[in-house]
Amino acid sequence: MFIEAEGPEEVLQDFLVRLREERPGPAWIRALEAEFGEPRGCHGFEVRGSEADGVRTAWVMPDLATCPQCVRELFDPGNRRFRHPFISCAQCGPRFSMVEGLPYDRSRTSMRGFPMCLECAREYEDPADRRFHAQTIACLVCGPRLRVLEATGEPIALAAEALRSGLVVALKGIGGFQLLAAAHLDRAVNRLRLAKQRVEKPFALMVPDLAAAAQLGDVGRVEAELLGSSAAPIVLLRARAGSEVRIAPGVAPGLSRIGVMLPYSPVHHLLLADLGFPIVATSGNRSEEPICISEEEALERLGNLADLFVVNDRPIVRPLDDSVVQVVGGREQVLRRGRGYAPLPIELAGSVSVRVPVLAVGGHLKNSVALAFAGNIHLSGYVGDLVTPEAGALFRKTLGDLADLYGVVPERIACDLHPDYHSTLVAEGLERPLVRVPHHRAHVLACMADRGWSAPVLGVAWDGTGLGEDGVIWGGEFLLEEGVEARRVAHLHPFRLPGGEAAILHPSRSAMSVLFEAMGRQGLEWGERRGLWMAGDPWARVVETADFWPWTTSAGRLFDAVAALIGLRSRSSYEGQAAMELESLALGVNMDEIYTFSFDPPVMDWRPMIREMVGEVSDGVEAGLISVRFHNTLAGMIRDVAEFVGCPSVVLTGGCFQNRLLTESSVEQLTTAGFRTAWHQRIPPNDGGLAVGQILAAL
Repeated sequence: MFIEAEGPEEVLQDFLVRLREERPGPAWIRALEAEFGEPRGCHGFEVRGSEADGVRTAWVMPDLATCPQCVRELFDPGNRRFRHPFISCAQCGPRFSMVEGLPYDRSRTSMRGFPMCLECAREYEDPADRRFHAQTIACLVCGPRLRVLEATGEPIALAAEALRSGLVVALKGIGGFQLLAAAHLDRAVNRLRLAKQRVEKPFALMVPDLAAAAQLGDVGRVEAELLGSSAAPIVLLRARAGSEVRIAPGVAPGLSRIGVMLPYSPVHHLLLADLGFPIVATSGNRSEEPICISEEEALERLGNLADLFVVNDRPIVRPLDDSVVQVVGGREQVLRRGRGYAPLPIELAGSVSVRVPVLAVGGHLKNSVALAFAGNIHLSGYVGDLVTPEAGALFRKTLGDLADLYGVVPERIACDLHPDYHSTLVAEGLERPLVRVPHHRAHVLACMADRGWSAPVLGVAWDGTGLGEDGVIWGGEFLLEEGVEARRVAHLHPFRLPGGEAAILHPSRSAMSVLFEAMGRQGLEWGERRGLWMAGDPWARVVETADFWPWTTSAGRLFDAVAALIGLRSRSSYEGQAAMELESLALGVNMDEIYTFSFDPPVMDWRPMIREMVGEVSDGVEAGLISVRFHNTLAGMIRDVAEFVGCPSVVLTGGCFQNRLLTESSVEQLTTAGFRTAWHQRIPPNDGGLAVGQILAAL
């Protein structure tokens, strides 16, 4: 943006100070450069037309939650936008989900089909008005308009009545359709689970305000700031015991934390105000498919899931899932980067330069893609798991969309080392120089980019799966990142995966393998006696005899094994379920003790821990105590490797560090031992951040 201001020098200096200090809440100022020249005799105020040539270096703003001023107008009977479901101003409303091209003008958004009425045009042209040059400006005269398919009546009232009756409502929102249900009605939650084929994976809740959120979970200062921010993400809260507000047990079964968000669109505000109770608000899709963005898609894919469809005539240009965050160590950590965060750029450290534009295609699960040019990395919204044709189509569309939006032609492509990932196969067909980046090195580099750190760094990369440079499934890695390359300096003791990656949803298989590694045949007999699997289970036999199942060093599968070993879960309905429930068991339990382990570089041996754990389970020790001790032990392993390597800077990365207890315990032990420690904040620690690390490796 270029600003030409004319006046006395002291006034201009004051203007520069105030420009930084009094900027609008949602505004970001990356850099401010001022040049003083000769006065030209300018008068008045003028906004000149945008220039659309060449590479577009302007930032695309994320979608912004309805601001407090617009909310007040929404419920003011004397305001001309009273109960207007698309009220917005220059400081709020959709951006990324509706922009078709840059520069950001109304003619390049999905609002171009809604000409401004005379009153809106007057506000748009008035520099003193809050809606001056607000590209989303609209009113009840201009549109867009809300309606209900195959029903007549006021849409908000019909939706509220349907929810009260235990029905499922499909709502066309800002970045896609949502499926809504009354959170206190078991039949509504169960209907939603059955329809989505989502057996136990937790649902998020939407509540009207902070006070309502505090009735459901522990809301600290940082959580409150996040809930009320312009990003309005889903915030993970520790569930409040004995809450007077009923939430159906099926919302987040087996977990001690719940995802909560506040209304972020005018429709949400109107609906929650009419209802007076929390609702489940989940992505409008079938399991493993992308979120629907058009009425045609929704009717085809959600027709059997929802009882009522509330739609509008404003097109959605690109899908955006709700972002998910938590607070770790008193700081925000983004777990899913979507609405409110994407596509804000990640500024590279001063020592890193982007010589040619690079496109990174990310991984196979929790996919996001990234584009680097002009000193920044632009990370897309959440694409998802590339396991269905629909997800693959969205992935390919997102690759083209990101480059087209900024007018950039990538000269280099970065992808994962795994040859069979859909993202890798697509990257190979793009006919550009290709850089294949080891999975866990990408994790480490992503965390370094997140915090602006430079090499050397010891990266602790723990997750469920990722192909190692030796062809083995890694996941419990200690990598010394030295700038040009990363050296594997330590790893967890390997064990086999019976059935390969199918073991991800069968923790009992990981338990069989871990028990056999730690105790041999005696361990398998113990597991059978404990009822961890059925007598004569064929998988227990192949653990002993089959040498064709893949080896792994995965910390994620070690979590699964421990969850099964203590009798918590033998089968999972979604990835990471066993580990999440294991963490939930430990919350509220205080203990500093650890299990025994040994470190014979480069192998960190967990087998002594398993043998002690078996003894405790046999003695009837409480599962929560075992879980805490297990987490403490893992943190102790990390500290010992850090002390062995001697690198003063340590980063914690990979999906396992979504585990708040593991992350905070590790940070505490490392900090006490004198290490500078970082964990993810703006970039997800899971595979949603891989593309950023791939970019760094390819520059």
